[in-house]
Amino acid sequence: MGSVGVLIILIIAGVFFLVGIHDLFQKRHAILRNFPIVGHLRYLLEKLGPELRQYIVADNDEERPFNRDQRRWVYATAKKENPYFGFGTDNDVDLPGNIIIKHSAFPAESPPTENILPSAKLLGAWGNRPKAFRPTSLVNISGMSFGSLSGPAVEALNKGSVLAGCLHNTGEGGISSYHQNGGDLVYQIGTGLFGSRDSEGNFSMDALLETISEAPVKAIEVKLSQGAKPGIGGVLPAKKVTAEIASARGVPKGVMVQSPSKHSSFNDVAGLIEFVELIAGRTGIPVGIKAAVGQINFWVDLVDQMEASHQGPDFITIDGAEGGTGAAPLVFSDSVAYPFRIGFAKVFDIFYRRGLHRDITFIGAGKLGYPDTALAAFALGCDMVNVGREAMMAIGCIQAQRCHTGHCPTGVATQSPWLARGLNPSDKSVRVANYMLALQHEIRRLCHAIGVSHPALLPESALEIIDQDGSAVSVLKYYGLSAIDQRLEESDADFLMSLN
Repeated sequence: MGSVGVLIILIIAGVFFLVGIHDLFQKRHAILRNFPIVGHLRYLLEKLGPELRQYIVADNDEERPFNRDQRRWVYATAKKENPYFGFGTDNDVDLPGNIIIKHSAFPAESPPTENILPSAKLLGAWGNRPKAFRPTSLVNISGMSFGSLSGPAVEALNKGSVLAGCLHNTGEGGISSYHQNGGDLVYQIGTGLFGSRDSEGNFSMDALLETISEAPVKAIEVKLSQGAKPGIGGVLPAKKVTAEIASARGVPKGVMVQSPSKHSSFNDVAGLIEFVELIAGRTGIPVGIKAAVGQINFWVDLVDQMEASHQGPDFITIDGAEGGTGAAPLVFSDSVAYPFRIGFAKVFDIFYRRGLHRDITFIGAGKLGYPDTALAAFALGCDMVNVGREAMMAIGCIQAQRCHTGHCPTGVATQSPWLARGLNPSDKSVRVANYMLALQHEIRRLCHAIGVSHPALLPESALEIIDQDGSAVSVLKYYGLSAIDQRLEESDADFLMSLN
């Protein structure tokens, strides 16, 4: 090889070296930071994707759990890039199950300045909680534990919640230092009682009070189950119980931790209500429950006893079977619990028939991080929605679906220090805030197109769905609900009117 050839090789090697150094030390792209040089191939394929997909691979709506259009919208809004799509829809808009949002001939006027859409209801008013409050955002970050997510990912979500003015649910893994970056928290108590347990693993009020005294906890959520794996517990292997995880969960470092399939503090509905009231009484904080929907008799019993005693949860979070998780047996993810809309409609209808729907705040979860799916949830009776995997995508998740392996390439769902270092919380917090605010903006625009100023004011005729016969029917009728009369208490309705 001549000197010219050697020189060319050296120049090429030098370019690769400089690119690799740049990739290692830049902080905007976790993929490039974790996989220098080769990571550029991913962005190249992403850029050429629309052209390639005309001939090979999948179309924009085939991939699951989130299709390419959905992911692109999240990425674009998070980066404040152009989220518009050209040439018209590529969806088959008349297929069964498609939602139709019915615009008004006379849309509502948009205000000159946009504020965050608040919840219509006062959270905690049902139980006269001393620390009842009205959430400033009707879109909030769902429960994702430190341990399932990396520390930098949790930190990014918490800092982003401050910028977006929304609540950040801790997930059942306790409150870590990464949760304490200024964001208001919903502290979740799962069956493992992390952050609220004694040395024997039993519920401890003293531990709970100590946990919430050190963090800005606005509400407490007792998790009964989640959509992706309802009815089973989980095990955290000893090697994964690091010093940070042990501190957040209140367990010994390096010792296997097991979460049972149910709470040890109660065995029936009466016990659940007593547990909720015990916590609310000692803390003054609104207390709610989270559950996937399975056997309906539980919800009937819950409403019976709440109506009789005027006690019980201040809010109810319904998680659909399509919800996410870091790891679950396939059959539980695929076949256990109702999908969100079916399950939520069944539960809401029970509360509605007893007149309790105005008192309780209803929260939806399970692929609701898009304007159309969120609006459908509001139309069915939700007061707020929580977003999980969509928020993960805003901070860099590429749907690699390797959460259960600990080898998430973007540093989101991993405890690997090397992979986690690729995620820069300061940069990603801005992105998740951008996404959350964009989602709010699009929900508001849809409301204005319909002719109202807030999702709680949606008329029952606003949304329809294509049934199996190809006809468009009311979303409420499709899911077995009657008209939702007097959706709000007078004081909450007056609050909404004051916003205009």
